[in-house]
Amino acid sequence: MKLSGVFPALTTPFSADGSVSIEDLKHNITKYNATGLAGYVAIGSTGESVLLSRKEVEAVLVAVKETAAPGKLLIAGTGAESTAETIERTKRAAELGYHFALVKTPYYYKPLYKPEVFIAHFRRVADASPIPVILYSVPQFTGVALEAPEVGVLAQHPNIIGIKESSGNVQRAAEMFAAVPPSFQVLVGSASMMFPSMVLGAVGAILALASPLPELCVAVFDAVRKGDLEKARALQPTILPASKVIVSQCGIPGVKYAMDQAGYRGGLPRLPLLPLQEEQRKAIRELMAKLEAHAPRRLSDAVSV
Repeated sequence: MKLSGVFPALTTPFSADGSVSIEDLKHNITKYNATGLAGYVAIGSTGESVLLSRKEVEAVLVAVKETAAPGKLLIAGTGAESTAETIERTKRAAELGYHFALVKTPYYYKPLYKPEVFIAHFRRVADASPIPVILYSVPQFTGVALEAPEVGVLAQHPNIIGIKESSGNVQRAAEMFAAVPPSFQVLVGSASMMFPSMVLGAVGAILALASPLPELCVAVFDAVRKGDLEKARALQPTILPASKVIVSQCGIPGVKYAMDQAGYRGGLPRLPLLPLQEEQRKAIRELMAKLEAHAPRRLSDAVSV
């Protein structure tokens, strides 16, 4: 199965009492169904996965599956600290109808996590998984990274079909492309890196920025995919500040606040994450207003304007 396209790293909305709001999640998915997004990633980093209970994880996975339009690819974040727990979560995602498992690196015992540990872990998960596995390297959160040599080894496994590379390191990405076979699919995890990564060979993107701004992210992807690099470059001055202010500087609270401004239901993050300060909210409001003022009828139409 091909992973070409833009996938939003879905947020998890919470109700006023702090519980997961399935109603708000379904509202967001329904609106996303009308965009050019290729599918959805549930229970990833942007979904505050490490702050959810197992019961909440199950509820989110079920809601996304029930609401996603036909033809949308579904990716479930199933990585855990232990290999056994990761396998259990991956099998459950498959039972619920997900097409792929996104498996992050274990990270707690960092001094012991040498390349051979990661290789053994991902091989065991892939052996047991009923669905294809996507590796997930996000060193800014975990403090560990999958490097090109071990990715090259893991790419030989028939049930490991790709990687979400979220380090933002162009050199690491370039080395990875050189180490894997052409059939291995690399997805970029940063909107600011989408253009250069696709030029290098990335087939798609899993982006936090696609949660508040799906049309903008799809517009950049479509321009590069069609070989219209001039239009893609023209969109860079729009996507770069959006990625910097909303995602890099403000994180999950920023993504959720931007969603509120765009008509989605973002809401507040879960403690210990804190809501934005007014200065940060103002910066996002001004940015979103500027995007709206300069946008064509729909940002997804930008590639044809």
